[in-house]
Amino acid sequence: MTGLLVAAGVQERLADFVADCVARLEHPRQRANAELYVRGLLAAGPRKSLQPTLFRLGVSSLERVDAGYQSVQQFIADSPWSADELVRACAERVAPQLEVTAWIVDDTGFVKDGRHSPGVKRQYSGTLGKIGNCQIAVSLHAVGRRGTLPIGWRLYLPEDWCADAERRRRAKIPAQVLFQSKPRLAAALVEQAAGWEVPAGPVLADQAYGDDTLFREALDGARLGYVVAISPRTTVFAPATQFAVPARTAARGRPASAARADRAAVSVAQVARELCAHDFQRLPCATAPDGSIRDGRFALVRVYPAHRISRHAKSPRAEWLIIESPEDADAMK
Repeated sequence: MTGLLVAAGVQERLADFVADCVARLEHPRQRANAELYVRGLLAAGPRKSLQPTLFRLGVSSLERVDAGYQSVQQFIADSPWSADELVRACAERVAPQLEVTAWIVDDTGFVKDGRHSPGVKRQYSGTLGKIGNCQIAVSLHAVGRRGTLPIGWRLYLPEDWCADAERRRRAKIPAQVLFQSKPRLAAALVEQAAGWEVPAGPVLADQAYGDDTLFREALDGARLGYVVAISPRTTVFAPATQFAVPARTAARGRPASAARADRAAVSVAQVARELCAHDFQRLPCATAPDGSIRDGRFALVRVYPAHRISRHAKSPRAEWLIIESPEDADAMK
């Protein structure tokens, strides 16, 4: 009996949680269909298609099943409602319970057959570890001591998909959806979540995102700290670089407005090679499976991303370059 009471309590709490989240939907029928759909996804049974789900939920009349199917199917496929509002409602309720320590940007591949599902093509997926026929979604997760929570995701549409009007029409992709790179999608997710009542943390991302200068600038613009991996080939200006706008040398024409560096940009690999052993200090950096803390040797160097200045003609913006030295590099020159 005690187990049944506990289960009933959990069921009531879950029902209240779902009702609170879907309350942001404007139409009563949308809210009812949303609750029904969630109940169906959580119900026992191997098949999650709508008609078996409605039977499991106690809809016994075939006529009522058909009516419910049409209503829920229309809600999922065609009804105009904002998924972001539901994600926000869930995030603002759950994330404060996680003791958030970081936000993580990543992408996930979903294996697909055929070529008609939105965004599907042969492309590299880190999830698969190889090139395969798949869809890819960019995601943002809040990670904390008590769990993790997705707080945003976007389907990545490759350029050839965006340029194919017929495939877009068949897949019901709205005309306003244009091509965006994965870093652009990630930046939009971060900027959106930064405006919600969600505990923030430093943004973590791998090289696929960290190499993008505009992505890092978007994080800075959202006033979020970040630790992202970059390629050793990424070019920067060294700490001692001086920047100045060139003096006007001609009487006609527009004067220069972009600052220029007094030296050439170098790769971050070159910056690392020029450091000495005493530039590094030992810091805790990882937790081993047995709970022990692993140390690493790190150097922090203040640099200026070259791409921002040379490609986009923007003012210099300093970033911390974090360099980890391998353990066998004690005698660095």
